[in-house]
Amino acid sequence: MFKRHGNEGYVFLKEGVEQKTLAYGKDTLLSEFRLKKGSVVPAHAHPQEQTGYLIRGKLKLTTEEESFLALPGDSWSIPTDAVHGAEALEDSLAMEVFSPLREDYLPKNQ
Repeated sequence: MFKRHGNEGYVFLKEGVEQKTLAYGKDTLLSEFRLKKGSVVPAHAHPQEQTGYLIRGKLKLTTEEESFLALPGDSWSIPTDAVHGAEALEDSLAMEVFSPLREDYLPKNQ
C-alpha cells in the first residue's frame, strides 16, 4: 500500500484532537495525530501495542507508572492493555503505529 500525503481524511476524535490513518497492512496501522494546545486524551487502554514519535509540539504522556514530557524527536511505546493518556502542552503533531491492526481506525470509505 502506498499513500500520498494530503489534507483530507482527518477524523475528529474529540475537541482539539484529529486522527488520520495513513498506511496499514494486515498487522500494523500508521496514524497521524494533530493535537491543539490544551487538548487532553483521557486515560484509556486498548489491546494494541502503540509506538509513537513526536514530530512537533510538546506532549505530556502518562501511564499508570510514569509521566513523560515528549519533545520533537522523542518516541514512546505503550504496551498492550496499558492505561495511558496525553495532554498537548503546545499544538502538536505525532505519528503512531498500532499492532495488531486497529480496526476502529480503518478508513470508512474502503
